[in-house]
Amino acid sequence: MSDDLQSIGPGCECAVVGGRLADPGWLVNTDPIQVLEVLGGVVGREEVLAAAVYRASARLHGNADAGVRRQLLALDAARYGDRGLAARITAVPVEGEPAAWWRVDWATGGMVTRQLRHTFTAHTNAVCAVATVVVDGRPVIVSGSRDKTVRVWDLATGQQVGEPLTGHTSNVCAVATAVVDDRPIAVTGSWYGTARVWDLATSRPVDELLTGHTNGVYAVATAVVDDRPVAVTDSRHGTVGVWDLATGRSVGEPLAGHTGSVLAVATGMVDGRPVAVTGSVDETVRVWDLTTGQPIGEPLTGHTGAVCAVATAVVDDRPVAVTGSVDETVRVWDLTTGQQVGEPLTGHTGAMCAVATAVVDDRPVAVTGSVDETVRVWDLATGQQVGEPLTGHTSGVSAVTVAVVDGRPVAVTGSRDRTVRVWGLATGQQVGEPLTGHTGWAWAVATAVVDDRPVAVTGSWDGTVRVWGLATGRPAGEPLTGHTGWVWAVATTVVGGRPVAVSGSVDETVRVWDLATGRQVGEPLTGHTGGVSAVAVAVVDGRPVAVTGSRDRTVRVWDLATGQPIGEPLSGHTRGVAAVATTVLDDRPVAVTGSVDETVRVWDLATGRQVGEPLTGHTGAVCAVAVAVVGGRPVAVSGSVDETVRVWDLATGQQVGEPLIGHTGRVSAVATTVLDDRPVAVTGSVDETVRVWDLTTGQQITPLLFFPEPVLAVAVAPGGELLVGFGWELACMSPR
Repeated sequence: MSDDLQSIGPGCECAVVGGRLADPGWLVNTDPIQVLEVLGGVVGREEVLAAAVYRASARLHGNADAGVRRQLLALDAARYGDRGLAARITAVPVEGEPAAWWRVDWATGGMVTRQLRHTFTAHTNAVCAVATVVVDGRPVIVSGSRDKTVRVWDLATGQQVGEPLTGHTSNVCAVATAVVDDRPIAVTGSWYGTARVWDLATSRPVDELLTGHTNGVYAVATAVVDDRPVAVTDSRHGTVGVWDLATGRSVGEPLAGHTGSVLAVATGMVDGRPVAVTGSVDETVRVWDLTTGQPIGEPLTGHTGAVCAVATAVVDDRPVAVTGSVDETVRVWDLTTGQQVGEPLTGHTGAMCAVATAVVDDRPVAVTGSVDETVRVWDLATGQQVGEPLTGHTSGVSAVTVAVVDGRPVAVTGSRDRTVRVWGLATGQQVGEPLTGHTGWAWAVATAVVDDRPVAVTGSWDGTVRVWGLATGRPAGEPLTGHTGWVWAVATTVVGGRPVAVSGSVDETVRVWDLATGRQVGEPLTGHTGGVSAVAVAVVDGRPVAVTGSRDRTVRVWDLATGQPIGEPLSGHTRGVAAVATTVLDDRPVAVTGSVDETVRVWDLATGRQVGEPLTGHTGAVCAVAVAVVGGRPVAVSGSVDETVRVWDLATGQQVGEPLIGHTGRVSAVATTVLDDRPVAVTGSVDETVRVWDLTTGQQITPLLFFPEPVLAVAVAPGGELLVGFGWELACMSPR
């Protein structure tokens, strides 16, 4: 290990102390390709932690400058629970860059894992299919994407092999591999109903096209029938085709029997006979004898939704099929008897899109991918989940396969987030001590003071509200539960001398929580007829109130002392209300609201009337609103799907200056504060960045902050700490 590191080049000598990666400066300033090559063989605890931290966001910092790498590595060290390492990375000097502006105080790590090995990012659209094979003695991944290309990746080095394979004229939906005449080949299926065969040694197409399907080819598997390599392809017409890979011709008649589109195909052996196992929109699984073309037994029934994924394995010497469905379950079937084995495997919270099988530590396992963005591993002998879910994808997992690299089993996953990821399946040693919290996207964050301690309050897709010690990053008590849907919005205030949080949910209710006791105050506030997507607090006539916006297009005001609505709903928006903030205008308490109707509106909370005309200019839904004072004048700051931030003079109703541009995705969060005596706006976007803007000049100040997941929430604490909700995670950062 030491020799490998020291041979990389000048500047790396201090990277190894006793065989360990000891210098964060080496991680920050060394070429990423060289670092990734070295990290593959680490074994010591500190080395494994450094490797995990480096890999966590390598898809971002691998193509960035050292200043960005420093910021992301510090963040990821904190996500793994090592704040000391985060501080040391933040302190690393970078040539040509100023000292880091922000330090990471703490971060949660529910989405990090020691098992991530590589992330491939060259596809420009969703990755729909992955397969593995050995080419010239090297294990490779073959991936197909909606970008119409097929790409090949070296599993050992993490590098793309050659140029993309092009020729498909629509989405590549399916990939399988085989060896034909001693040549490794890939078979790919396309939305337009064609399948292509590629020679992976030469990266060229084989002359024969597999044509005959009249609609999309969504799944491909390979097998050997009567000593001939064949491909088995599905169809939206409910039929399955079998093709001789040596000649490119169909074998026999299509396998017909499903009453809906066939979405998944796998092959295996039953009683010495090659079989195909297919899953369909008709909610059934069928088994076919590939020698005779006849169905074996009755359809396998039990799923209550379309069967989207199929794999085969051997468990206790019995051939089995493992199937995943839109019904969010995994089921195991004995292919000899046609009976389901045990209870369905449950845990995913979204449709099952992909299944593969492997043997890990002498145990047969299934690896499943879901719309819920997680990958899970299941022990097929016991039916139990193995370890925690593998998290990191930022969109649904649409493809899974398995392989062996250097004697170790790995899973390869493809996702709608456009990446291919490689995961080690052996459990190995624990890495770091990550703080875990939410298990769904963090939509909202606010701050408060409880028992003289500053806290952060977060709301999540997992339906809970959580409270965090701002100084420690530790959860303060148990999650606040009661909502029956995603929590979209959170605000804090004081009622009767006690700090409370007010939360709004897709379940159409508003709930009030005593932050000192963790208990709900009174009954839920009901009245909205759509999900509550925005919450703010104010004082009206000396009473603490909550102001809520909903998908039902209305804004409501609630007396927090009594739990009763005040007046009639405020109506005027023509689509859902997505954002609310409150301020004082001409000594009147007002609410500022942003809507999917692309407008910002101002409401007098004492009278319930709209103030002036709607503020127009955005060309997309307004997702976030905050208020500030600039030059003695109250302003609103709005963020939109149109990727811009706009500033509005609330006294005149006019836009101030030009839109603030720079984000390359929906601006999902806005907060305001004062930094170095300047009024600023902090904006977060699904482009995975946070920007800080001087509201006086309209210029961006402080370096751009990068995050490994979409940023959905930002808040600034009274002490100046910046709280950022990204993916499932929460980070607390302080200016230097």
